[in-house]
Amino acid sequence: MLSRTADHLFWTARYLERADFLARILDATTRLTALPASYGRPGNEWESAVASSGCAAGFYALYDGANEYTVRDFLAFSPTNPSSIRNCLSVARNNARAVRTALTIEMWEAINDAWLELRRFDAKAMDREEFARFLEWVKAVSLAFEGSSHRTMLRNDAYWFTRLGTAIERADNTARILDVKYHVLLPATEQVGGSLDYFQWTTILREVSALTAYHWVYRESVKPWLVADLLILNRQMPRSLTSCYETLVRHLDLIAEAYGMRGASQRVASTTLARLTGTRMEDVFQSGLHEFISGFIADNNRLGVTIAEQYLMP
Repeated sequence: MLSRTADHLFWTARYLERADFLARILDATTRLTALPASYGRPGNEWESAVASSGCAAGFYALYDGANEYTVRDFLAFSPTNPSSIRNCLSVARNNARAVRTALTIEMWEAINDAWLELRRFDAKAMDREEFARFLEWVKAVSLAFEGSSHRTMLRNDAYWFTRLGTAIERADNTARILDVKYHVLLPATEQVGGSLDYFQWTTILREVSALTAYHWVYRESVKPWLVADLLILNRQMPRSLTSCYETLVRHLDLIAEAYGMRGASQRVASTTLARLTGTRMEDVFQSGLHEFISGFIADNNRLGVTIAEQYLMP
């Protein structure tokens, strides 16, 4: 496979996963802001959405403050934000069009139809209910693309690079949403384990499609350390960091076997997975969840660069 083909497939999957993540972040934030005043909301939910997206510098260069309208505009529709939902879908479609013959008909139709439908949405005319429907539509687009890849692609290098893009982006997104919830969202004056804390964690679980899984695994009320365990260490949870890295290691190994050569990306991914599987939540919270997540995000970014240098650059 040509490196530029692998690059287009990798980034098509990454940008679609990023659009899905932003839709989930915006949905979760809208739910949190709907809490009654009796919960003692601190009012920093929209700031947390910007922090979760990793686009804070770009946002505050354009806006004086974070509120529902500025954050919705920037994360969903802004042409100046390279990672807005609109731009994610547009860039994903451009990448997919460049390698049209490497995709199945179902995959191409999922992303091309989404790009055509996107132009129908009028950001300025949306009320909260219409915006909620837009976010559900974005999540459905990502689900349709990923589902069609699972059901229709040959298990060859085209499929493997698509899975790499999805897994590395999903790992980054899970880490960011965990870090922001723990480090930013709950105010210092609010009790850990209190009603606001419980509602926030429950909302986060719901928005990463993990609330039912949580109750199946732990059989008890929502607790921060168990949520962290589910989303970091539980290999049965598809969005967990460990599960994402099992996917990365498996598909990098398949690529290495097919191409007859292992390299730096296989070593970096295997090292990170070994560190995750050897970690206990007691150690994570003792050393600091924020510090652990920050280190993981740096390692994940390094793997992305390593994959690009090994396979995606001509």
